[in-house]
Amino acid sequence: MCNQRRNSLRSGLKSIGLLFFIWVSQTAIAQSYPSKPIKIIVPVAAGGGTDFSARLIAQKLTESWNVPVIVENRPGGGGNVGVEAAVKSDPDGYTLVMPITSFPVNPGMYPKLPFDSEKDLAPIVLVASAPLVLVVNPAVQASSVKELISLAKANPGNFNYGNSGVGTTAHLAAELFKHSANLDIVNVPYKGGGPAIADLIAGNIQIYFSTIPAALSQTKSGRINAIAVTGLKRVSEIPEVPTVAESGLPGFEVVGWFGLFAPAQTPTVIISKLNKELVNILQMKDVQEKFAGHGLIPGGGSPQELGQFLHAEIAKWKNLIQTAGIKSE
Repeated sequence: MCNQRRNSLRSGLKSIGLLFFIWVSQTAIAQSYPSKPIKIIVPVAAGGGTDFSARLIAQKLTESWNVPVIVENRPGGGGNVGVEAAVKSDPDGYTLVMPITSFPVNPGMYPKLPFDSEKDLAPIVLVASAPLVLVVNPAVQASSVKELISLAKANPGNFNYGNSGVGTTAHLAAELFKHSANLDIVNVPYKGGGPAIADLIAGNIQIYFSTIPAALSQTKSGRINAIAVTGLKRVSEIPEVPTVAESGLPGFEVVGWFGLFAPAQTPTVIISKLNKELVNILQMKDVQEKFAGHGLIPGGGSPQELGQFLHAEIAKWKNLIQTAGIKSE
């Protein structure tokens, strides 16, 4: 009996010692990080919302920590090339990645990815989101989502919607709208949003889900009409435009978003330190103003919340891609 007690005591002391060693090690890691330049991989060419967001937070992190934070553009494979490079990097907090908006879509779009989008990356923070705006040609006699749905149902097959690229947020928003409202509308593909908006103005298509900055000047001039925004909240740039969810399709939500991730197995203390600093940065007035100028809504929240959001987004788009029979090009 005494031997059992001694063994139990020794085991307990060993466990306490191990926990203390881990705590000391983790504390030392947190205190020394960062001690050298940090790299943020952006899986797309320079320019655009992802690149802008990454460079803005890189600048702010550099100012906060007095350590260079650089952005490395690695385009290719629908954003998969850059993510794969990050996944294969050392999990030490010095290589991070900000995937493009196709990131939660790709698991449903590609039969086999070179990484697991959830298991191979550690979420850090949601950096920004970008709702779209549903716009129509002025000849369309609808000023609300309900009116547009009624009009499209009364004229099956006679309404065309612009698709700025297979698997893009604009494409999936239109498909989700089509299936949620049970509409017969025709998909017209384009190589980018610019040609789609040009054809919308010309009347060759009637419906398009545009980024807000790209649509603002055209809506102000009356060349196209804004019907609704695709987030769950109204947007400050166009507060008079309701959400799709509040004006006909409850629960409808489509946003492009950018999150920051690290390779899996990156120490939790480093993830926490990055999250805390980035949440502070995202609350800065000048950062919020710069995001607003690009049609972006600052993010925030915990790593766990980003992980849950990613999980829900992957499931949502997988279901739509299968239902709509969407195939990668």
